Amino acid sequence: MGKGTLYIVSAPSGAGKSSLIAEMLEHNPAYAMKVSVSHTTRGMRPGEQDGVHYHFVQKEHFEALIEKGEFLEYAEVFGNYYGTSRVWIEETLNKGIDVFLDIDWQGARQIREQMPKAKSVFILPPSNGELERRLNARGQDSEAVIAKRMAEAKSEISHYHEYDYIIINDDFDTALTDFRAIIRAERLKQDKQAEKYKGMLKALLAE
Repeated sequence: MGKGTLYIVSAPSGAGKSSLIAEMLEHNPAYAMKVSVSHTTRGMRPGEQDGVHYHFVQKEHFEALIEKGEFLEYAEVFGNYYGTSRVWIEETLNKGIDVFLDIDWQGARQIREQMPKAKSVFILPPSNGELERRLNARGQDSEAVIAKRMAEAKSEISHYHEYDYIIINDDFDTALTDFRAIIRAERLKQDKQAEKYKGMLKALLAE
């Protein structure tokens, strides 16, 4: 059994990143895959579950994990820590399971420095107008928050060239097909196939 692949997935808010990852996890039985669940020190919100949405921990515990080098990346946002567990990701990849890491470009840089074999995917909206329409359609944010998200989107999008793959999420089904194609192509690479089928290859090459 070969190692899984770590996929760094980034996008501006509203581009459909979370929906694409969720669909991949639910309807792709061919390959074992999971999404990374971050640690955070912020309080649990209504409807959230520990270990599903985040691993909710106390600030002191989080800082102790930092000291031990337990995080591949972490950041402090509005007084709360958020971090990605190095141990969980490495253990999961060693089991042959692909891992999706939903993270921004800054976190992506930190991850790539430590795990250069990770593959990165950037999800783009077809236009600023469509992105703003989607943010409004969610009905979750005020006009001020949406304006802030749109401003942040331009900054996020400016880093697209740092990623291995670009997917334009104009039509969701087409974007999902593209996403699946990336995963399949990575799984079919020589090193992964050679590890997976080493017994068959040995038999084929036997006299």
